[in-house]
Amino acid sequence: MKNLFSVFVAICFFCNMNAQDKAEMPGNPELPNSSEELSVLKTFEKGDYKYSVKDYFQKPTKSTFRFSPNGNYLSYRERDDNGKSHVYVKNTENGKVAKVIEEGEELIRGYGWANDNRLLYLMDSGGDENYHIYAVDLDGQNRNDLTPFDGVRAMFQDLLKDQPDHIIITMNKSNPQIFEPFKLNVVTGELEKLMENTDPANPISGYTFDKDGNLRAYAKQQDGTDYVLFYKKDDGEFHPVITTNWRDNFSIMGFDYETKNQHDAYVRTNLENDTEEIIRYDFEKGETLEKIYSNETFDVGGMARSRKRGYEVDYFYYTGEKSNVKPVSDTYKNLHTKFAKEFGDKDFDITSTTDEEDKHLIYVYSDKLYGTYYMYDVKKDVFKKLVDLMPQLNEADMCEMRPIKFKSRDGLDLYGYITIPKEAAAGQKVPMIVNPHGGPYGPRDTWGFNPETQLFASRGYATLQVNYRGSGGYGKDFWLAGSKQIGRKMLDDLEDGVAYAKTLGFIDEDNVGIYGGSYGGLATLGSLVKTPDLYQCGVDYVGVSNLFTFFKSFPPYWKPYLAQVYEQWYDENDPKDIEIMKQVSPALNCDKITKPLFVVQGANDPRVNIDESDQVVENLRERGVDVPYMVKYNEGHGFGHEDNRIELYECMIGFFAKHLKSKV
Repeated sequence: MKNLFSVFVAICFFCNMNAQDKAEMPGNPELPNSSEELSVLKTFEKGDYKYSVKDYFQKPTKSTFRFSPNGNYLSYRERDDNGKSHVYVKNTENGKVAKVIEEGEELIRGYGWANDNRLLYLMDSGGDENYHIYAVDLDGQNRNDLTPFDGVRAMFQDLLKDQPDHIIITMNKSNPQIFEPFKLNVVTGELEKLMENTDPANPISGYTFDKDGNLRAYAKQQDGTDYVLFYKKDDGEFHPVITTNWRDNFSIMGFDYETKNQHDAYVRTNLENDTEEIIRYDFEKGETLEKIYSNETFDVGGMARSRKRGYEVDYFYYTGEKSNVKPVSDTYKNLHTKFAKEFGDKDFDITSTTDEEDKHLIYVYSDKLYGTYYMYDVKKDVFKKLVDLMPQLNEADMCEMRPIKFKSRDGLDLYGYITIPKEAAAGQKVPMIVNPHGGPYGPRDTWGFNPETQLFASRGYATLQVNYRGSGGYGKDFWLAGSKQIGRKMLDDLEDGVAYAKTLGFIDEDNVGIYGGSYGGLATLGSLVKTPDLYQCGVDYVGVSNLFTFFKSFPPYWKPYLAQVYEQWYDENDPKDIEIMKQVSPALNCDKITKPLFVVQGANDPRVNIDESDQVVENLRERGVDVPYMVKYNEGHGFGHEDNRIELYECMIGFFAKHLKSKV
């Protein structure tokens, strides 16, 4: 089983700053600039622009629409004047609306329907990522914390559609390093442990249940880098079926309920193919029945099936340069044709469907359209527009995000995107911002509306996004090509992307900046160290700066994956890797940073500790370098509060204006 240790997920955190005195504040409270000091950066952005930063980064007035299973209710989130997004439920027959979940200081991290009468939602406490699962009735009553355990992280595993009062979750309740499955009653909160996970040295890393909630398989870690998949056969015992390395994938997507053989399942794998493909596999016999779907260049994304029609496959999908869907069933082929005709050149996703499949919620978007929700009534064959998520942004004023492909210096095919401001389209030379994504292993940039790149384009900057080696979605060889290349060939790929962009004829070669969050922050710092003459400035947003201190700050439930980290990143116990880690840790090479740097950090970040940013700021300031440093004490790994996010981009756009436009 392939385990993508993607440690930089864009999840935001918070705590109550008023409850902290300076002695209790994370990091060195003497280092951050005040908001008043940072506001000076905003003044460098001159010009009369049609859209403000707020227009791009305020939360949508309404978003995240979902049907109740029976379709009698439509839920959604609605923003108030303070930037909070509460959850409302609307009766689809009489139009009556009720607020069912109120968002306070602690942000709602996600929500959904448990059954026709009850909703579930996630919140943590103070940004610790120890998520609690809450439930509430559709009228807002009977709110319960279903996992009221301190220091425990609860996560959704499976909905049980045929047992509407129950779901399956996982928690690290018994041991903070490992997770066990529980059956949870969403009304009473009653918990039933479904399996013990008692070996931290070789823990169970994943569980597979069927639609009836029966545990059918589990993956057990072995020696930190291998995974043994155990399957429950006809004798009622779990047997080892296959052993894979972390480099490989063999994971059950779901059981095939259209066949008489209960052991047939759909599996996503790359054991016999460079790109991940979908196969049908007989687990009793241990053999592949047939290969179902694959693409030569891109990993398969997944599949959709119809529960109403006996789990018939509706479509397969993958992400290439854009999203791609292959219709399979006659029912979905008909729907897809209708949707494509209705929405033209826009992309669309079905985000919610009633159990009877008589109504669909469809999210429509493009590189220039933030997103619009439609409802499609199958029986009436009628589309109804529900809401434009960002009506203040006129699609005609937005800029093209163009897919690109080029060769790396060592011959790899690299993909990415460049967002082109209207000045460039008119023949002018424009400055460029390179924006490496986080991860680094597994995530990738995709095509669609990006408020960051659209903001930059509105101010006259091109934005380059490179899916460097190690990015997900391009096959196993490309993914593994990034192993032990942090600070090395991964940065070469960014440099090769800049060289490619310059051949397009509209880039001002003397004014290129770089900005990234999470691993992208590490890439930003590393680029300023490795190629100080290529970039005029950089913005490091919650970025790693020192691999040695970063490894030591891992939360307990990452510890079982250290062996994989050592093989994929670097091994802090290997003398050769230690020397490389010293060379590619920007905090240890701050003397090589000669260009202006803006550092941004959430004080309560449990993934990238504030010490990662403090180190860089302290080292540079000791050398007399002026480093603007923004720290928010109610944030974590990425800013979730609307006011903080808007302030961040107002300062960032001023910082870029100061250093990329001053010589133009």
